[in-house]
Amino acid sequence: MGALSNHLLVVTVLAYLVAMIAYAAELSFGGRGAVARAATRTAAPTPERVLVTVGAGGDGGDPATPAPPAAPATPEGPTGRTALIGRFAVALTVVGYAAHLATIVARGLAAHRVPWGNMYEFVLAVCFVGATAWLVLLNRRPAVRPLGVFVTLALIIMLFIDAVRLYTSAGPLMPALNSYWLKIHVTAAVTASGVLLVGFVAAALTLIRLGYDQGKRSFPCSLGYRLPAAETLERLTFRVHAFAFPIWTFAIICGAIWARQAWTSYWTWDPKETWSFISWVIYAGYLHARATPSVKRWVATCIAVVGWGTMMVNLFVINLVVTGMHSYAGVK
Repeated sequence: MGALSNHLLVVTVLAYLVAMIAYAAELSFGGRGAVARAATRTAAPTPERVLVTVGAGGDGGDPATPAPPAAPATPEGPTGRTALIGRFAVALTVVGYAAHLATIVARGLAAHRVPWGNMYEFVLAVCFVGATAWLVLLNRRPAVRPLGVFVTLALIIMLFIDAVRLYTSAGPLMPALNSYWLKIHVTAAVTASGVLLVGFVAAALTLIRLGYDQGKRSFPCSLGYRLPAAETLERLTFRVHAFAFPIWTFAIICGAIWARQAWTSYWTWDPKETWSFISWVIYAGYLHARATPSVKRWVATCIAVVGWGTMMVNLFVINLVVTGMHSYAGVK
């Protein structure tokens, strides 16, 4: 079952990769893409094409008046083949999602336990929750499908690092983790982290779109015109974070209770605990800033991006570099 899980992970990454390519094709060739914009661009008028209006008096008593320029064509949503490519991208995402689920199930059967007992399994589960959040969001708001290329890109990067750098063979839990609190505390942390992954993508794209709207044309702001409106992305960012924050709060509280049972203290300022709290404070600051009318939306969105940065420090730096009481990564 362990070998099957490894093979299914390869299928998962490949499916997400092809889905990302399909999302990118729809984004490029759809109604909002660069190719479509170039195809529908109206040519600049030339002197030979200027129309002259002659007054009713007859012999050109009125000055020549150029005809008003034609209104630029408005890009339409994806139609025809591009819409088919978009649906194909979603179908491939579902295929990758099914393979992802099978990867986790096979891993759990191989280890004879819940499959999130080390860093490799944790990242695998976080990405699965992120894919779940994306599919739910896509079902509720089909208009955000252009974001699929960025969500799948994030999933591919995370899973690639997980398979190449963090992989450990399936085996029993270390004694310190053999508790029912593993199913409660780590499940909540996995769920919050996966949803926050989608929130980070939405926040980063909000900043890109805002930069494009402000006239910035250097990369990555040059990608902005392909994205939904900044207001739509910003609202999406807020709703995703508002959903994930209470779950992250619950995970920290459960971790403190588990620490009391395991180490006789609710809080020891272990590096993992400290950075979890730092992330909590930053995300609380984002929600507060977002709810404060005097704070600009781009400032609040920057706070959300910083929050995800602290999550990555907690996941990679604390687990791989710093030694503490939470050194359960299992990476050699």
